[in-house]
Order: sequence, then C-alpha cells, then structure tokens
Amino acid sequence: MAYEFALYIDKHPSDDTRQIACQDPYYAYLYALEVDQAPRHNTRRAACQDPRYAYLYARDVDRCARDDTREAACREPECAYYYAKGVDQTPRDDTRAAACKDPRWACRYARDVDQAPRDDTRQAACKEPGWSYI
Repeated sequence: MAYEFALYIDKHPSDDTRQIACQDPYYAYLYALEVDQAPRHNTRRAACQDPRYAYLYARDVDRCARDDTREAACREPECAYYYAKGVDQTPRDDTRAAACKDPRWACRYARDVDQAPRDDTRQAACKEPGWSYI
C-alpha cells in the first residue's frame, strides 16, 4: 500500500513510504523502479532479501552488476543463471557454481552463458538424465 500511495497519491518519493515499502522485497524493487526511479541503498538492501528481486533490481534499477545483488541472486540457481546472462553478460565462477546446484540451470548456463561445455556444468547436468541429454 505504501508503494501505491507514493506512486498514485503523493506522486513523489518520501522516506516514510520508502521505509514501509522496504519491508517487502517486491515492493522495495517496485518503489525503486517506479517511485524513486533510481537506485538507493535501502531499497537495494531490501530487494536483496529475495534472489529474484535482487536480480531484477540489478537489471532494471541499477542497470549494472554489483557484488551485493549478484551475491543475493546466487542463492537460487535460476536467478544466478539469469543474472549471469542478463546482467553480467559474461560467465563468472560464482554464478556458474550457483547455477550448477540444479541440473536444469547448469545445462542452460553451459548453453547460454558459457556457450561451451565445461566439466563442472557437465557434472551438474548429468545428475538428471533428461538434462544430460540436452
């Protein structure tokens, strides 16, 4: 509600509504994107509580890679994959290691980010026969 109040009623950011929005990663991300229209330390920190919103914050608000958003995204294999592909736009050991925790994302990381086979992604993908085939 604080996000919507700031967006539609106040029509500008304020510390009060931002603080309330920062209690939830989703609303912190939306507040930064649509109300502040700029990155801020407190909205980023709140968004980083959820790997998905950490990735989206880096992609849509920061529009660049940062160690804190990458670290948060790497808590979930899918988010690590999307962070490497869409934000870093290059392979990295930390995003690869996180993606390799799930055979599906290891396979996609090898195909779309590394764009080549590697022993670590192959080993991770081979944990499930369906992904080792692809």
